[in-house]
Amino acid sequence: MAITDVAAYAHLSPADVEELGIRLDDLRSEIEASRGSRDANYIRRTILFQRTLDVAARLLVHASASRTGWMAGTAALALAKCVENMELGHNIGHGQWDWMNDPEIHSTTWEWDMVGPSAQWRYSHNFRHHVYTNVLDIDDDIGFGVLRVTRDEPWQRRNLLQPLHNLLLAVTFEWGIARHGLHSEHERATSTDEQLEQSTSFKQKVRRQVLKDYVFLPALSGRRWRRTLTANVTANLLRNLWAYAVIFCGHFPDGAQKFTAEAVRDESRGEWYLRQMLGTANFDAGRMLAFASGNLCYQIEHHLFPDLPSNRYAAIATRVRALCDEYDLPYNSESLLRQFFQAQRTIVKLAVPDRFLVATADDAPETASERRFLAEPSAPGAGLRTALRHAAERKMAQRRSRRRRVVSSLLVPSTFV
Repeated sequence: MAITDVAAYAHLSPADVEELGIRLDDLRSEIEASRGSRDANYIRRTILFQRTLDVAARLLVHASASRTGWMAGTAALALAKCVENMELGHNIGHGQWDWMNDPEIHSTTWEWDMVGPSAQWRYSHNFRHHVYTNVLDIDDDIGFGVLRVTRDEPWQRRNLLQPLHNLLLAVTFEWGIARHGLHSEHERATSTDEQLEQSTSFKQKVRRQVLKDYVFLPALSGRRWRRTLTANVTANLLRNLWAYAVIFCGHFPDGAQKFTAEAVRDESRGEWYLRQMLGTANFDAGRMLAFASGNLCYQIEHHLFPDLPSNRYAAIATRVRALCDEYDLPYNSESLLRQFFQAQRTIVKLAVPDRFLVATADDAPETASERRFLAEPSAPGAGLRTALRHAAERKMAQRRSRRRRVVSSLLVPSTFV
């Protein structure tokens, strides 16, 4: 099932893992030492761009008389919300810009344009998800408590409806994230009064957000309130769908591995880095697509260095890919469409009982462990990437052999007595 021994799965010795950790620590130190005005200017320009785009989009929706103007304004508003959600809210909430000591652009003061309070999201995301990425029974982001995305979770009858649950989650993603954050806060609360306080904070944020988007801003538009209301609803829907796609492409495509709690017991710094590299995935993106995704197309780099400035991830990715080549580790990066398709295939596939699935629980695209290599160990010196390639070649050869046997049986004439 899930990986128990990260180093064994990665085909690395303890010395290799330690060396990898040191080199990644050195990379972190290098980036931290080079932060400066260029990075500060980037985030300030991004904030100015996002706020200007938001205002311009709302004015276009209000002032235009045509359907085309409404559509253009709504699309611009959706983009502004995506940038605010991921490049600003998400990344600032990670503390990527805390080193600037700017009280406005700080993880403890920034409140994002989402229904859930940023403070509640920071605990569930920054701690439970990023520290314990893909660790079963600790990281609640594995399926968000709604979807079965690994065979480590026993199949239940309700999983038959998971394609529908998946669609509902995509459409209402900001609400799912908000409830997810509240659930994590309730789990760590020490008293009923504390839980009540957290619920009150959650309800207050929801009230402010709903009133802003669906009451106050439409009311400011006077007789054109319907245009503003529908634009806000549509922009929020598009933002939800895009955020859902970006997150799922980074966490649930083939090769994004899961881990047992035993795997993180007495975990070293190098093992932590290695687990992040094995448990996440990138999607290929140019500068515009990367910006629209909050640079979360570099999910591997983000999980290695969640509090380093996002504008550095593209350069960091080149260095991380080179390390993967050197240590013969896979670097999971494919096109956006391919990663999204693989994630959706896993969700649909795992909606049915395991007895209808072909691959074993230790050797499936979405669920694997170090036991997948027991039957036929890799050659000495071969790393994980080579071992996976050989395993794929063996599977392909077995399929071809089965097809040949089937064809041969069809071609041999039957004997009648």
